[in-house]
Amino acid sequence: MLAALCAAALVLAWNTQQRVKELEQQLVKRQQDSSATASEAQVLAKQAQETSRDAAAKVALLDARLTETTLQRSQLDELIQSLSRSRDENVLTDIEAAIRVALQQSAITGSLEPLSITLRQAEERLARQNEPRLEGVRRALLLDLDRVRAAGAVDIATLAMRLDEAARQVDDLPLLSVPERRGGMAARAVKPAASEASAPWSAASAAAEAKASASAAASPSQAQAGWSELLQGGWTAFGARVWDEVRGLIRVTPVDQPEAMLIAPEQAYFLRENLKLRLMNARLALLGRQFDTVQLDLRDALSALERYFDRHSKRVQSVAEMVRQVKAQARKVVVPRPDATLAAMAAVTAGR
Repeated sequence: MLAALCAAALVLAWNTQQRVKELEQQLVKRQQDSSATASEAQVLAKQAQETSRDAAAKVALLDARLTETTLQRSQLDELIQSLSRSRDENVLTDIEAAIRVALQQSAITGSLEPLSITLRQAEERLARQNEPRLEGVRRALLLDLDRVRAAGAVDIATLAMRLDEAARQVDDLPLLSVPERRGGMAARAVKPAASEASAPWSAASAAAEAKASASAAASPSQAQAGWSELLQGGWTAFGARVWDEVRGLIRVTPVDQPEAMLIAPEQAYFLRENLKLRLMNARLALLGRQFDTVQLDLRDALSALERYFDRHSKRVQSVAEMVRQVKAQARKVVVPRPDATLAAMAAVTAGR
């Protein structure tokens, strides 16, 4: 039993020794593995440190580039805004200069057409640009354009044509000092009277001839009565015609201006030429927008028409009415200032 116990103890010791050896080997192996792993970890740690240093350098470089990009972006935004503002300011400057030039032209010429065209072109330009900050200026332009259109304008071309027509008709106007010849309407008025006067004669003669032919075979007394009636009707018609001619020789005309009858026939030419010169001077002053001169010349022309010409003539009345219409329409137009547009542009320029 002792020997068995000893053998069993030896076997157990040998097993224990084998296990211890195995454990030692495993420990050595694990230690070696741990050493290799540690060395690899050290290598990896060094690589990680180097990578982190590179990453930190790259991050710092990226931060610097990001800062530089942000700065460039802000500078670019400022440049774009500056360009946009300068473009808007240039547009506003051009529009303001054009409006002021149009105001001067309208004030010189007395016509609203230059200002109206300039405002319409400026509004179309802003509509094409479509800038929100210029919308107030565009609304102000529309408001001033409506005010200019509502102010009205003088139709210079039509008024000049009327003055030309009046000047062409001056030579045909009848004067108070020179009776109008019996031609035209007077002759046409006399002819019906003469025909009416000769109508009884022709009717009486025809009736008398019919009676004479009817009663020629009846008796000589009846034929003599028919011829007497014929002669009486003829003398009556002849007397009526003579009375019409005598009545036409005398014309009674009321004259308010006695000096109009003192004009000699050779002075009528100079009177007509003076009237035509007045009308042509008024036309030139109208084309030059000198409305005060136009009013003075037309007033003198109307005074001459009413003083020296026959106011009962339709031609004189027509020319006088034409001159009155031109005188009433040839007025100085007050050019409205586009204050709303100028104020809106000043506000946009000040706000920048």
